Order: sequence, then C-alpha cells, then structure tokens
Amino acid sequence: MHTLEQLRSGALAGIRRLDLSCGLSELPEEIFALADTLEVLNLSGNRLRELPHQLTRLHKLQVLFASDNDFEVLPEVLGDCPALHMVGFKANRIADVPAAALPPALRWLTLTDNVIGHLPAELGQRPALQKLMLAGNRLQALPDSLQQAHRLELLRISANRLTEVPGWLTELPRLSWLALAGNAMGWLVPAGSELPGMAWSDLTHGPLLGEGASGHIYQVQARGWPQPLALKLFKGEVTSDGLPEDELTACLAAGQHPALTTPVARLTGHPAQAQGLLMPLIPSAHVNLAGPPSLDSCTRDVYPSGFKLSAVLALRIASDVAGAVAHLHQRGVMHGDVYAHNIQIDPLQGQARLGDFGAATRLPIDRPELRQNLLALEVRALGCLLQELALAAQAQAHHPAVQALQNLAQVCLSEQPRQRPSVVEAAQALQAIEGLDGFQGLKPWRS
Repeated sequence: MHTLEQLRSGALAGIRRLDLSCGLSELPEEIFALADTLEVLNLSGNRLRELPHQLTRLHKLQVLFASDNDFEVLPEVLGDCPALHMVGFKANRIADVPAAALPPALRWLTLTDNVIGHLPAELGQRPALQKLMLAGNRLQALPDSLQQAHRLELLRISANRLTEVPGWLTELPRLSWLALAGNAMGWLVPAGSELPGMAWSDLTHGPLLGEGASGHIYQVQARGWPQPLALKLFKGEVTSDGLPEDELTACLAAGQHPALTTPVARLTGHPAQAQGLLMPLIPSAHVNLAGPPSLDSCTRDVYPSGFKLSAVLALRIASDVAGAVAHLHQRGVMHGDVYAHNIQIDPLQGQARLGDFGAATRLPIDRPELRQNLLALEVRALGCLLQELALAAQAQAHHPAVQALQNLAQVCLSEQPRQRPSVVEAAQALQAIEGLDGFQGLKPWRS
C-alpha cells in the first residue's frame, strides 16, 4: 500500500500501479502526474463518493478498483476512459448504473454487494465482456441485451431478487462458471444430507489454516475423533460468489465422494452463533493444481511457469474431477466454480479433490429441462480444465491419454451448449480410458 506522502513527494513517479487507502474523500491532484505510466489504480477502502472528470487524463488506465467506498452512482467518467477494461466497485451503496458509466472496452465488471435494482441495456453492448460479478444486489431481472455477450464466461448473480432464469442465459456460447443461489426462484431443490452435530466445546483449536471469501478455516481436534479436522467458520456476509448459508446448504446437498472435500459434521453451540462445518483435514503435502485467475487472464487460472504433468497423471486428475462433478450433478448441485485453483492434488499418488462450494447452486427437481440446460454450462468449465491438463502434458503430446483429453475437451467446449456431452458421460469416458491396459501406474507428478 502506498501513502499520500510518497505520492506528493514524487517518490512514486513512473509507477504502473497505485494502491491508496487512507480515508480519501476526493482524488489527490498528484495522481494525474502519473498519467503517462499508471495502468492500475486501487482506491479501495476510502470515503469517495465521486470521481472527477479529469480521470480521463489517466489515458493508460486499464484497471480501477474502488471497493468499500461511499459511491451511490457508478461514475459516468468511467465510460470516457478508452483503455479501461476492468472496473471493481464492490461493497459501496450503488443503486444507479448509468449506461454512460460503462467503458467501451469493458471486460470485467464487479459490482458485488451494492443495492442495484436495474442494469442498463447497454451492458450487453460491450463485446469484450467476459466476467460479470453482481452477487448481493436487488436485481429482479437481467437485461435481455446480455444475450449478445458472446464472450461472457463467468457470471455471479447470487443473492439477488431474480424470479426466473432467462431462456437466453443457457444458450450463451462461452458461459462456464455461473452462481445463482439465493434468489426467489421458487424451485423445489434437493434436500441436504443430515450431518451429526459437533459441539464447539468438544473442539481443541489449532492454527488458522487459511481464509476465504466466506470464512476462516482452522485446524481442530474433536473429542473422540481419531484424526485432526478442518473447521470452516462462516463469516455471514455476502461474498463475490453469494451468501455463506447457500454454500453451507450446497455442501450438505453434495453428499460424500472420494474426490470431493465435503463435511463430516456440522458445528453446534458456537458462542456467537456462527455457523460452521467440519471437514477432513487435507494433508499438508497436498498442493493446489493452479492459482486463481489474474488481472490479465480474467477467467482462466494461472499455472506456475514451466508447469508440466505426465500424460497418465493428467488423465487421473481429469477422471477424478469429472467423477466428482458428475456426482454433484446427479445430486442436483451445480458447483459453479470448477477451476484448477479449487482442486488439490496428492503429488505422490495423483488423486485430486475438488473443494470450495461458495458458488454452488442447488438446481430444481421440478424443472428437468432447465436443470439439464444449466448443467450443460458447467460442462464447458470441465472442458477448460481438460484443455489445461492436456497442455500441461504436451511433452507427451502423442500419448493416447493426451489425445483423449484433447478430444474430450473439444466437444465439452462446443459453443452450442446442447451439443456438449453431460459431465456424467464425460466422466464415464475418462474412467474407461483410464482403465485400459497401459494406463496403470503413475509417473512422477511433474514429467
């Protein structure tokens, strides 16, 4: 984080990214001295209510974050910034999104946790739009113009006031990651499994293992439980994916599968009435398959430089994950976030586990056609993963496993959603290939 003193002294001359969170109520004039280099401006965590018309002087500005401020209207000056393609105004008080505020090059728009009830039709007229984060607003409908958003891959519309899924939504050619729980759809959804309760007083608390958008994860030891567990304590606030209670109910509906990280007990008796789930503790030797998308990659995960897999191991990971997603689909749950960064790998044996149900949606039992159409969107997410796994195994490009991954990825990535196989069919195909002679036994994790 930078300081006003650094900015005013000229110490930041020539920087490409400026992070300024110091209670600002207006934009410092000194920012405009960075006009020839500044590409990323992070103004989150201030008290801003508006942006000056002079913002257009930052002619190289590509990314603007202004979360946790006091905006009530998305500033129209954004639409006059020709290079601006990523806009993030999470957790303000925005009720009005003028059409003029949408930059022509808009690729990624985050308006999570505001009070927006209506979006302009012009949103669908931004041809580069790829990622749209709208969870935690008051939307009753989406503009029909979004059916023109042929590059849209990720859409978060959980925790709004939608009453129906528009028919065009399931026809979008590239939509792959969708979250829409917490709306007033009136669906009959699958019930969650009953889990045993585990009392807060029966837990011995260990270290904090991590923090996600929806909660903190701790290592704990439960009385009478032979192995340590992981406790996820939910924060109870809107996240970029939706509401924690929807994540919790999706976890309960998911049931058990060897390639899923799902709960074994539900927390009871927390002193502050916080909700929590207890899950198997993933061994410390396990690693994430990839990192989350970057500002540049937008919707695609970022793998370590030079990342490689053996062909057989790539197939094993694909088969495990497809089996897990197929299990969810058969139980009426759309994961919504089938990404490599949500997959943990055993480096020695290669088994994969899919976790993070923050974007999951329980789908209607009583609307089979809609359910099938929504699940077809997630097939494309699996196709993206298969494509990435095949690329990681390109050192063995002629290996039958790599060719199988490439072929299956191609059909899963069809821009005609109804022409894609189901995830169940994809999982069966991968398992059949994995079972053939010559595919037994794993090579080292990285080839």
